[in-house]
This record gives sequence, structure tokens and C-alpha cells, in this order.
Amino acid sequence: MAALNNILKSITQKNPHEAEYHQAVEEVFESILPVLKKNKTFVDEKLFERICEPERVISFRVCWTDDQGKVQVNKGFRVQMNSALGPYKGGLRFHPSVNQSILKFLAFEQIFKNALTGLPLGAGKGGADFDPKGKSDGEVMRFCQAWMMEAYRHIGHYTDIPAGDIGVGEREIGYLFGTYKKIQNEFQGVLTGKGTDWGGSYLRPEATGYGLIHFAHFMLTEVDDNLGNKTCLVSGAGNVSQFAMEKLLQEGAKVVAFSDSTGFVHDPEGMTEEKLSHLKTVKNGERKSISAFADKYASATFTTKGSKNIWSIPADCAFPCATQNELELADAKILRKNGLMLLAEGANMPCTPEAINYFQESKVLYGPGKASNAGGVAVSGLEMTQNRMGRYWAKIDLEKELRAIMKNIHEKCLETIDKHHLEEQDYLNAANIGAFEKVAKAMLAQGTV
Repeated sequence: MAALNNILKSITQKNPHEAEYHQAVEEVFESILPVLKKNKTFVDEKLFERICEPERVISFRVCWTDDQGKVQVNKGFRVQMNSALGPYKGGLRFHPSVNQSILKFLAFEQIFKNALTGLPLGAGKGGADFDPKGKSDGEVMRFCQAWMMEAYRHIGHYTDIPAGDIGVGEREIGYLFGTYKKIQNEFQGVLTGKGTDWGGSYLRPEATGYGLIHFAHFMLTEVDDNLGNKTCLVSGAGNVSQFAMEKLLQEGAKVVAFSDSTGFVHDPEGMTEEKLSHLKTVKNGERKSISAFADKYASATFTTKGSKNIWSIPADCAFPCATQNELELADAKILRKNGLMLLAEGANMPCTPEAINYFQESKVLYGPGKASNAGGVAVSGLEMTQNRMGRYWAKIDLEKELRAIMKNIHEKCLETIDKHHLEEQDYLNAANIGAFEKVAKAMLAQGTV
């Protein structure tokens, strides 16, 4: 037992001052500890330590010129975490908060998420401490070109396939892809999230949000319930949030609140297709705060970011889709007091450990991001397949594929709950254990490399 306890201590000591990474590692370690106790081979071969250590961390300088002709300098990264199941796969994040700790935590989470999809995908993550907000298209293009001038050496169709994340949408993917194509003189599927006219896949923009709601649907079906007429909160107002709301409307749910970095909007009358279309215009076209949405509708109230947040609104279901650690213990208690019955994560690690423990103890149906937000990388995997085949699949076929993958993830969790005698609806430990066993066995089969 002492040796097992030393595993976690050793990992945190080797990676000092990386709080987000430590948090992600500790959560998985606590889940798989019973598995390690039963399987001496996993311990002797140091499978957990090997999974926690990135296969490669690439850090580089990104120099670019702004519209005033001044040179700017940012830090670029790519964390190639694990390739036991396939080439490295994971998004790029352009945001001022980006650092090695955040990218290692994201890449670590990606290992388990990608494994659960059942697709041949390894795990990686990358990005830069660059903020595209307030930048012109020309500045964003020059930054993306500068980033790719270094990164192209380390990625490729069968090596490492980045995608989008916070701050990296179709615009950024286009600039990155164009630069790679120019340098390598090859048109290949080196990035996913491309435009549908130039190598992209239908349903990729919708995939994470749609997949999230599909997973919530299966969670509720398991307890003989559904999303119809459920009051819902969706944090964030970007890609994942928008399409989560769109799918919730299709399921007959009522979305009464959403947020962005400036605050949140509460609309007791609920979201409609017309209102959602306007929100997309505000955020995607005009790139404004959601306060502009509230200005148009008398039923909507905008509250500036402060002491009160979106989690203070009573609801049946909550879908945190913004960023890591956005929902704390105090928020969890308020949500539960106000009648919350289900929470599924659309973002990566949006709930603090204390909040997660509270949800588990209070029997809230809790969908961990590794399972519930795997839809995005699932359709990215399908985009990779289409690129290799040189053909496109119809949107209706991809919707069926996405729903089937999310159903399979849900069923994998249920199988793991049964196999390891976990508590009913313990999706957290089931997702961690099921994914760990799959990756660990692959690594064991491939030897000490």
C-alpha cells in the first residue's frame, strides 16, 4: 500500500507548480487505486506513472507582427501525451491562461476521453498564450502562420492531428492548415475542424454539444426519465454551449440561462430557435458580449460577472461548458438545494473535486467530461477517416454515428460499473477505470517504450 501511495507523491514532486495537472492526475488515481491493488502487473510495469508522463513536450517561441508593425512574442506548445491507441489527437487552445500545466492536464484527460470513444486515437493537446479576442483577422492569420512554422515539424496525418479548442475555431484552423499545406506541399488531414469545402466533416461544429446532450439522454433513460420539459442551465456561449442548447431544444428541454466571460443571461421564458440564432450572430459574427443578446429581449436579464453566477438559477439539469474549475462546492450546494438532478460536463474538468464529491454523495446524476464531452473528438476521428478515404459522409449518417458512439460510451460505463461492483450510476469511476484498463493493456502489449 505504501508503494501505491508513493506513486502519486512521486508524480506531483516531479511536476511541481502544476496545479491543474495534479488535480487531473489525482482524480484518476483515486478511481483506479482498487484496480492497481488487484493487478500487480500494472504496478510492477509502472503503467500509471508511464501514462502520466508525456511522451513528448514541445515548447517554442512564436514571433509575429501586429497591425502596427510591432513584433509580438508568445509561447507555443504541443504536448504529445500518449500514442498507445493511435496517433496523438487533441485540440489547440489560444488563450492568455495557457501554460504547460493546463495543457498537460488537458492532454492527460484526452487519453481517457479518446479511449472511451472506441476509435484508434492517442492523446495530445497544444496551443499558445495568445489571445485572439480583439485581434484583427490579419493579426490572427500572422500568428497562426508563425505558430505552424515551428509546429509543422512535429505533426502529421499519421503522427499528431490537432483540432480546435478555446480560441481556435474554423478561422484559426483554416490559417493553420493553409500554412502547413504551403510548407509541406501536401493536402492531407493534418488538422480536424476544417471547413466542409476543404477537407472538413459535417457535424464537427455541433459534435461536442450534441454528444453531451446525447449522453445526458442515455443517463436519464437509465433511470426511466428524459429531457422533455426539464429546466436547464448551460454555462458558456461558444461552440459547445450553442449546440448543446440547440440539441436541448430538439429534446424538448427548456434552457433558461447561459453565460460568457462577462456574466450570464437569465431568460425565464426560455431559449427558442429564433433566440439561439440571434445568440450565434452576437457571438460568432459580431463577437460581442451576451449583454447584447439581453438588450434585444425583454424577458432576458444580463448580470455582470461578480458575486452571483449562473449556478444560482434553479434548474433540473446543468451543463458546464465554459472552462476548468468554473463550478465550486458552494455552487454545487446551491444547485442541489434548488432541485438539480443531473449535471453533465461539456468542458474539461469544469467542476472542482469538492463539487464532484458533493454531487456523488448527494446522488446527483453526474456525467464526467471524459465520457460526456467525447463527441467532439469522436467526430474528429470520423473526419480523419473521411480524409484517409478521400470522401465525405452525409450529415444524417454522421449524426447516427455520433449518437451510436455516445451510446457505446454510456454502455461501456455501465459494463465497468457491473464488472468492478461500483455504485449505480457511478459514471466518474467507471469512465476512469474503463479507459485506464484499455490504455494500460495496450501499453503493456507494446513493451517498455
